[in-house]
Amino acid sequence: MASISLTAEPIETLELRELCLVCGVSAELVIDLMEEGILEPVARGRRGPLFTSVAVRRVQIVRRLQRDLGVNRAGAGLAMELIDELQRLRRRVALLEARDRSGPAG
Repeated sequence: MASISLTAEPIETLELRELCLVCGVSAELVIDLMEEGILEPVARGRRGPLFTSVAVRRVQIVRRLQRDLGVNRAGAGLAMELIDELQRLRRRVALLEARDRSGPAG
């Protein structure tokens, strides 16, 4: 595992090989997921793309969708887009609720 720092705190990263080992998948699957836009490396290392724990979770979700529901990669990509949008909306609602609790601005 390597570390990169995009913010004040370093982010632990995984090389392609490490991501495959952690998730129990082939490099071919990870590359296919990258081509579908489901996975995006955060950087490139000496040995190829680097991923964060977000990629681990995304691979796990895709595998579960494929195994349990028979969803193909394109369907998994669409499902991941919807999950991402749901997470964005939940964060926005939480921010708006926090702002409302803090009282009127001004």
